Amino acid sequence: MSAPSGNYRWRIVLLLFFATTINYIDRQVLSFTMIDETFRREMMGKAADEALTESDLDQFKVLYSYVDTVFKVAYALGFLLIGWLIDRVGTKRGFSISIILWSIAGILNAFIGSLRGLNIVRFMLGVGEAGNFPSAIKSVAEWFPKKERSFATGLFNAGTNVGIIATAVLIPWLTIQFGWRFSFVATGLLGFLVLIAWLRIYHRPEEHPRVTKAELAYIQQDYEEDLPEEKLSWWRLLGFRQTWAFIVGKFMCDPIWWFYLSWLPDFFNSSESLDQRLDLKNVGLPFLVIYIVSDGGSVLFGWLSSKFIHMGWSANRARKTTMLICAICVVPIFFAAQTSSIYVAIALISLATAAHQGWSANIYTFASDLFPKNAVASVTGIGGMFGAMGGILLAAVAGNIRVSLGYLPLFIIASSTYLIALVIIHFLSPTLEPVTKKELESIGV
Repeated sequence: MSAPSGNYRWRIVLLLFFATTINYIDRQVLSFTMIDETFRREMMGKAADEALTESDLDQFKVLYSYVDTVFKVAYALGFLLIGWLIDRVGTKRGFSISIILWSIAGILNAFIGSLRGLNIVRFMLGVGEAGNFPSAIKSVAEWFPKKERSFATGLFNAGTNVGIIATAVLIPWLTIQFGWRFSFVATGLLGFLVLIAWLRIYHRPEEHPRVTKAELAYIQQDYEEDLPEEKLSWWRLLGFRQTWAFIVGKFMCDPIWWFYLSWLPDFFNSSESLDQRLDLKNVGLPFLVIYIVSDGGSVLFGWLSSKFIHMGWSANRARKTTMLICAICVVPIFFAAQTSSIYVAIALISLATAAHQGWSANIYTFASDLFPKNAVASVTGIGGMFGAMGGILLAAVAGNIRVSLGYLPLFIIASSTYLIALVIIHFLSPTLEPVTKKELESIGV
């Protein structure tokens, strides 16, 4: 079908974009406050006039990696639990619960005075924030035909980069002017603004008064077999190769994105190889460049996959070709840990983060391409849980690798992971065929 006159579905993408932006602002505040001297002293239990030694700083970075690990453990559990919840209570209610939880947790960060306390609120934040992507992916499945889903996903996924850009620009300034505690309160309150907009705007397309009959027909044009209404359990979903193809893409590549989010501020602040180091006063500009480029990658590669499908390519060929291009673009990043030029490092990291976002825009469509709509949030939650588990493993060792060997081993891991993941995905699902009624019946559904 050609595109109808109605276009309300794109307003839903805009809403998801803003929700994702705030989600990433709240999670990223810590990555920038952790290079604030006052924050470091307070978390290490030092007096205000007591200077931190090099040994103290090394210990702080190792302990910070453990805090990062706790967040990812919670994020993994949250993905699984909230993905399940969204498929049971619906997208609107499930996402509302998620937003409330992460916003309260974000504000509570401001009232913490030790790394032990930080572990508790970061766990709560991780559980709440995990609801964003299962909600958004299920929303896209409800509001878009398959041929538009990767582009729609790329658009809302661009909110991750806008969130990081906003954090990089605002948090250093807020921290310098008002202190690190104010930064957490100000950003945590933003979530409640998103909650109000979500509750007022979001409905399923068949229930929405602003959706025309022509647009609704366009949205629902993809024929879906008469699949059972019974909700699919986690164990049953794990019986499909399609689920494991999605899991591999998340488990292997999500940790690389987490590494960028958690450690790039420190890389620019303390890397021994770079000809200049950045602090809170000047760290914002490089992140502005990196994540503007990343935004472009999310939209470009999401659009490219959809363009290939419009040209008559199969979803299998379109998704995998785009993901191959993304994987190749990440390979040069290992040189960022060797160059002395901060400009070369920024360029290489920008290319890699843009490619990752393009990869994500396409891997997320696997859930809606391959499974019935009543399982999309659960599949997204399972994949997200495994992605966070991969992040946990990398976070648990990243601090020690950083202190002992520097950043080169971590960038080498990043440069090779995507190509390996794509090979495994192709082996598990050579044609990316959707789950059929016959397959569901074979596992007793």
